[in-house]
Amino acid sequence: MTTMPLSRVFGAYVAEATFETKRHLKTPAFALPFLIIPVTMYLFITSLGGDPAQAPKPELQMPIRMFTGFSIMGVMGPALFAFGMSLAVDRDFGLLRLKRALPMPPMAYMLGKMVMSALFSVAVMGSMTAAAVVVKGLRLSVAQFLAVAAIGVVGTLPFAAIGLFIGAKVSGRTAPAWVNLAYIPMTYLSGLFFPVPEALRALTLASPAFHLNQLALQAGGVAAIMPATMHVAALLGVTVLFSGLAAWRVAKMG
Repeated sequence: MTTMPLSRVFGAYVAEATFETKRHLKTPAFALPFLIIPVTMYLFITSLGGDPAQAPKPELQMPIRMFTGFSIMGVMGPALFAFGMSLAVDRDFGLLRLKRALPMPPMAYMLGKMVMSALFSVAVMGSMTAAAVVVKGLRLSVAQFLAVAAIGVVGTLPFAAIGLFIGAKVSGRTAPAWVNLAYIPMTYLSGLFFPVPEALRALTLASPAFHLNQLALQAGGVAAIMPATMHVAALLGVTVLFSGLAAWRVAKMG
């Protein structure tokens, strides 16, 4: 049995990531909402109440909270939908079986989707940062902006794992409903934009969006609620748990 040269293996990974990114960029129903809605909602919502810096309780640091909240909302979407919906549709149409028969590395398909969601997250963080600096005049250092952006991009992993599990579990027809059932409650019940009622605090602590937002807030200079190591551990736990469940499901399907 011959071994494929490393250059060809690397080329296969690059090609799959490139085609996956182009595929989603050419799908306006996927690309436009994630590239436009977060920054548009950020600019609109923060304009309704005037200057957030002049709002009551300045110690809450609302300008930074709005920036990180909408940024995290923005990076969640591409990972959840790219894996949850796209994987389910590909399964229904037999694309996964076709790719298994092709002479390509086994992980190229998943890595391609991961790279695509990370590139979308880079675009989201770039547009959010530009809006925060140019339009809203948010005062953070370059290092803080870069740290928040890096947290947002790397933080796509747990949401990709959740989307992977959904895509491996449900059909392409029902995948949009299941992904939205995860995305929308997670966005609004994670304390991204407003305090969560006491009765729902347990849901907040169980949400990866809450932990990712807390890391972003800490990078932006907001006082921590919990140690950063606890937030990182929670995000890693979600990533490992749902990746394992998805791998078990795919292996069970054969």
